[in-house]
Amino acid sequence: MQSHQILLRPIMTERATEQAERYNKYTFAVASKANKFQIRDAIETFYGVNVSAVATLNMPGKTKRKGAVQGRRPGWKKAVVTLRAGDAIDFFATE
Repeated sequence: MQSHQILLRPIMTERATEQAERYNKYTFAVASKANKFQIRDAIETFYGVNVSAVATLNMPGKTKRKGAVQGRRPGWKKAVVTLRAGDAIDFFATE
């Protein structure tokens, strides 16, 4: 798997922002088949930071319903990346 296919998008929720500010942990949606080593390499390559830990979670899809029709959203994989002290990722930087 290519490193540019691993990271899908950062997750910018209130909880994820709180973890980034307090504990230096950043949350990303990643490819389902990516492992922790591939995620670590992709983060270090794209953002130029040092990763100390990676935790992955498989998020189940939700059941959605519209009238009598019921369907299911697909599941996805989430990675919580802890950076070393002194490193940070600024998603809203303008250069």
